[in-house]
Amino acid sequence: MATNRRVSRVAELIKREVSQMLLNGIKDDRVGTGMVSVTDVDVSGDLQHAKIYVSIYGTDEAKVETMAGLKSATGYVRSELGARVRLRRTPEVIFLEDRSIERGNKVLALLDQLNHERPPENLVSVEESTNQDDESSSE
Repeated sequence: MATNRRVSRVAELIKREVSQMLLNGIKDDRVGTGMVSVTDVDVSGDLQHAKIYVSIYGTDEAKVETMAGLKSATGYVRSELGARVRLRRTPEVIFLEDRSIERGNKVLALLDQLNHERPPENLVSVEESTNQDDESSSE
């Protein structure tokens, strides 16, 4: 088993290399249909498996096409990682879609909607509250 520090360093290295591959290494046209970015890499403790989380910006159809392109490019990505990263064994690569940004935007939209629907509260002005405090303290 590798140490936590080594696992995190390998994960960051894989994230950087796969990001570079997405920019100019993968020639599959399906990968270019949506804007793709690597959000996180989860490497197992024995460095044998790497889950690569990607965020895809675009329509649902573009997301499906991009994931299909990434799935077909896993062999290429693994062989390139083996050449670029010095490890005893190159980890198995699995691409997973990361929808956390979409969920975050949805939560923010719901919070904004609740904020606009809430009736304005009867707020006492600062001057009135200080005058009431002064009157009560003088008694």
